[in-house]
Amino acid sequence: MRMPGDDDAALDWLLFTQAGVVSWAQATTELTPSRVRHLLATGRWERVCRGILRVGGGPVTVDQARWVAVLAAGADAVLAGLAAAQAGGLRGRWRHEAVDVLIPYQRQAPDLLRRLPLGMPAVRVRRTRHLDGDRQRGRPDRTTMARSLLDAAQWMRSDDDAQAVLAAGCQQRRVTPGELDAVARRLPRLRRSTLIRQTIGDLAGGAEALSEIDLVRLCRRYGLPRPELQERRRDADGRTRYLDAYWRRWGLHVEVDGAHHMDVRHWAADLRRQNGVWISGDRILRFTAFDVRHRPDEVAAQLRAALTAAGWHP
Repeated sequence: MRMPGDDDAALDWLLFTQAGVVSWAQATTELTPSRVRHLLATGRWERVCRGILRVGGGPVTVDQARWVAVLAAGADAVLAGLAAAQAGGLRGRWRHEAVDVLIPYQRQAPDLLRRLPLGMPAVRVRRTRHLDGDRQRGRPDRTTMARSLLDAAQWMRSDDDAQAVLAAGCQQRRVTPGELDAVARRLPRLRRSTLIRQTIGDLAGGAEALSEIDLVRLCRRYGLPRPELQERRRDADGRTRYLDAYWRRWGLHVEVDGAHHMDVRHWAADLRRQNGVWISGDRILRFTAFDVRHRPDEVAAQLRAALTAAGWHP
């Protein structure tokens, strides 16, 4: 990279901030068209698609794929959905096959993105009438975290994935249920609107993991009282612990075990926490997340029996 003061300093900075991707218009603002063509001819740059160029060499990175999508989509385009949420810090592995971009509704989606080279993820350009207030600056510009997660949820392939991405956003403290609700109210044609609004309500009630949301839904379905979620409790060492689900009135505590409980360190810690619950006088039941989702009759029967034994009357 040239030092500041060189003729190409502005372009060098642009390439740095845009992960080595520029549009033809950006490049020819700083260089002559003949110089840009020379860079392409010598292999120092390469053409990704019509009007979009990249510093040559190596596979396309995640950041470059995002810049290609936004620049190729044209003016006022913003990164959206799962790609925008991940650019904003959302963690986790998610099943998705494309980079989503939003453009104003009055514009037509460009067709040049249908001819991307091998190694580039597909790009889906979507139009929206509702983008005011949902844009934020970034590299590249993207939708706000709340809008990104809601769009990701409505574009996911399955209901489970839709719920999981909303729960992850809240669990990772990237967004609050209130922020999700405020944006959802402004989107009149939200796909999966019933599921999404119900999930936001569950998250507002304290369910921060998909397994806990499933447990709340199970209780609602089988006529069982709703538990308090993520209840705080101090253990014998004075440390604050969180209970997955707790029926305070009946002294019943339920743990929903996910895949991380296969780890021996987590397992030992869970056993100590379980012992502490028993010592305090409460009952405790443990279920796997798989059982809550796929064997709800058995889980509901055991919950009903434990609650009834503790004095609950339907």
